[in-house]
Amino acid sequence: MFWLVASTIAAAFMAVAMIFVRLRGAKKPASVKKILLPPLFMSTGALMFIFPVFHISWSQFLEAIIVGMICSIFLVRASKFEIRDQAIYLIPSKSFVFILFGLLAFRIVLKLIIGDSISAGETSGMFFILAFGMIFTWRCCMLYKFIRLEKQLQVNAQ
Repeated sequence: MFWLVASTIAAAFMAVAMIFVRLRGAKKPASVKKILLPPLFMSTGALMFIFPVFHISWSQFLEAIIVGMICSIFLVRASKFEIRDQAIYLIPSKSFVFILFGLLAFRIVLKLIIGDSISAGETSGMFFILAFGMIFTWRCCMLYKFIRLEKQLQVNAQ
């Protein structure tokens, strides 16, 4: 029970931090680097799977990655870019805060449901995969949108 509460509090702090990062980031032009670095940095967390306690089955992996990809749809829809002053900016979405907290609530409920049937290590592994699948999918879609606008910007400059 302690780990459930502790991980929930940590996730809430991360959600709040993400909101502040997102709002601050909207003041500066977006770039490919700013889009790709978060999933790259997060990928180092996969080192947790070196330890047997975090090992999950392939079916658990597929479940987690698919749920993560489905959850990313909300983030993708809330992420829009605009061209301003010959640069591409991420438009801060009013719904982003609600989406993040909604996804957090969804993950907590999901953790309560599956946390009783599998070990804490497996649950941690599955939720890492879920979060990575969500962020990777979201950032790939952001990159696609960014590159499309970048091409439009280049055409307009000619």
